[in-house]
Amino acid sequence: MKVRKPRKEETPLAREIRDYLLVIIGAAVVAVGFNVFLLPNQIASGGVSGISTILYSVFGWEPGIVQYAFNIPLFIAGVIILGKNFGMKSFVGTLTLPAVVLATSSWEPWTMNPLLSALFGGIAVGTGLGFVFRGNASTGGTDLAAQIITKYTGLSLGTSVLLIDGLIVISAAIVFDIERALYALIGLFTTTKTIDIIQLGFSQSKMVHIITSEEAAMKNAIYEHVNRGVTKMSGIGGYTEEHRPILMVVVYQTEFTKLKNVVRTVDPHAFVIVSDAYEVFGEGFKRY
Repeated sequence: MKVRKPRKEETPLAREIRDYLLVIIGAAVVAVGFNVFLLPNQIASGGVSGISTILYSVFGWEPGIVQYAFNIPLFIAGVIILGKNFGMKSFVGTLTLPAVVLATSSWEPWTMNPLLSALFGGIAVGTGLGFVFRGNASTGGTDLAAQIITKYTGLSLGTSVLLIDGLIVISAAIVFDIERALYALIGLFTTTKTIDIIQLGFSQSKMVHIITSEEAAMKNAIYEHVNRGVTKMSGIGGYTEEHRPILMVVVYQTEFTKLKNVVRTVDPHAFVIVSDAYEVFGEGFKRY
C-alpha cells in the first residue's frame, strides 16, 4: 500500500487559531460578495443579508446596521433559548460579517448583470459560509431563528430554514418584482451547492465495490498492479441466497482506469459498483 510520511500533529492552539482565521476570512468573503454582487442588484437570496437588502431598498437603512440589529439579538436568543454552546467563534462570525459589510459599503459593484450577480454572489456567499462552517462556527442570523422555530414547532431544521428563506424571497418578489425573486432563488441554490463543495471538496477519489468469483486472484492483482489495499466484506445473493465476497477498494481518480482494467482482466463477469468518495482519511490518503 502507498504510505505517506506522518506529519506533525496539529496542536489544540494551532487548531483554534486556524478556526478563528477561517471564521474571519469566511465572514469577510460573505460580506464582500454581498456588497459587490447581491446588494447593488437587489438580489435578496435569503438570510439576514436578504432582509437587509429589502430594507435598504425600501427605507435606505444601512445593511451593516440592519445585520447587527438582527444578528446580535438572535445570537443572544439562541444562547438563552436553545441552551447550546455557540462559543466565541460564532460570536466573532456574528460581529465580523456586518463589520466588513460596513467597511466595504463604498466599493463599486463588480457587475450590474443580475444573472452574473446571482451566480457569483451565491458562490461568494457559499464559499464564505463554507469557511465559517469549517471553522466550527456560524454567522448567526436566520440559522439560529430556524433552530428556535424547530424547537417550538417540531418542524425539521431544513423545513424551518426553507420557510424563512422562502418568506424572504416572496418579500423580494413583492418589493421588487418576480424576476428579482427568481434571481434570488438562483443565488440561494448556488450558495447551497457551493457550501457543499467547500465542506466536502470536489470528489478526488472513487470507492469501488467488486463482487467476483475470483476473490484471491482479484485481491492479488489489485495489490500488485494498483498498489491499494482491499477490504473484504460478506454478502448474500438475494436470488441465490449464496454467500459471496465483496471487495471494497478506494482509489484516486487517476488510479481508477488502472483498477478497472485489472478487474476486467481478472474477471470480465465481475459486478462492480463505483461511487464518489469526497473525503478519505487514513493510510495512503489524507491525515485527519
